[in-house]
Amino acid sequence: MSVISIDKVTKYFDKTEVIREFTGVINDKEFVSLLGPSGCGKTTMLRMIAGFEKPTSGEIRIDDKVVSSAKTFVPPEKRGIGMVFQSYAVWPHMTVFDNVAYPLKIAKLPKAEIKRKVEKVLENVHLGPYIKRMPSQLSGGQQQRVALGRALVCEPNLLLLDEPLSNLDAKLRESMRFEIKEIQKKFGITVVYVTHDQAEAMAMSDRIIMLDQGIIQQVAPPTEIYRRPVNQFVADFVGKVNFFNGVSENGKIELAGLGQSIPYNGPHTGKVIAAIRPENIILSPKDTASAPCGILEGTLHSMFYLGDINDCRIEINGEILRVIADSGSFDSLKEGQKITVGIKEFLVYEDHQN
Repeated sequence: MSVISIDKVTKYFDKTEVIREFTGVINDKEFVSLLGPSGCGKTTMLRMIAGFEKPTSGEIRIDDKVVSSAKTFVPPEKRGIGMVFQSYAVWPHMTVFDNVAYPLKIAKLPKAEIKRKVEKVLENVHLGPYIKRMPSQLSGGQQQRVALGRALVCEPNLLLLDEPLSNLDAKLRESMRFEIKEIQKKFGITVVYVTHDQAEAMAMSDRIIMLDQGIIQQVAPPTEIYRRPVNQFVADFVGKVNFFNGVSENGKIELAGLGQSIPYNGPHTGKVIAAIRPENIILSPKDTASAPCGILEGTLHSMFYLGDINDCRIEINGEILRVIADSGSFDSLKEGQKITVGIKEFLVYEDHQN
């Protein structure tokens, strides 16, 4: 079992605040991602959980044992964790077997037990046939699996991963996401995963902790983060979105610059920002569409055929609206065509800047 409890953790480097009163619980066998842009504090938070950094204030517990506080600090090697870094950190002069066996040799386990544990973990990370190979004979994805195997071989209850896929090509990154998730399920361990890639976090996580400038913005499952982002930052960071300023009054939002309105009876009044995801829009020839959340009219400015989708830009009174349409629409629509834009769903935020 491995539960992480974090209570009001703040971290300063000199006078610069990088984490502000981070509070939360990561449950046993849960896969949680720390997601946010570069410099938001997610790696610093992970390093404090690992014990490579000390909090300026606050407390961290692992399984009810205090590992970091004003009076207590447990070093990394005594926290019972496995960690995989962005760089593979695979020793080039050692075979796959010796790389993975290294922590067990340091712990002075019997040779027979080391062999059994290493062979078992290599099978689980799909490296059984490569046991005698040198790192130079492996692909980037295979080297990353060696690093993962080395972290797992000591059978930790908690696995920390710091952007482990960022050095891989796009196709390999995608396949490794699912491999890491399957390994986590197979081993039944708690995982904290740091990434700036929202697709990685969405695909693997049970919950996502969104960070910006060291402050938690939202903690929720991927579906809620995507469908119900609590603010404009989260909506913009996770997925594609169109933002339009407007004024909410009398059961509608007048969209500034567009010269058109959409119906709205929600709680926000006055100056607002409407957020419309490109996939929540239906394109139709002029005057033929119907949609539950309003209709706009514009001109098809441009289209980009991407195989599985048609990525469109609609011009409305000089403003551009991005729409993700079915790929088949590329053959039926024409640039310059008058278009009706049917909105299936949108979000509204208070506009605090205007």
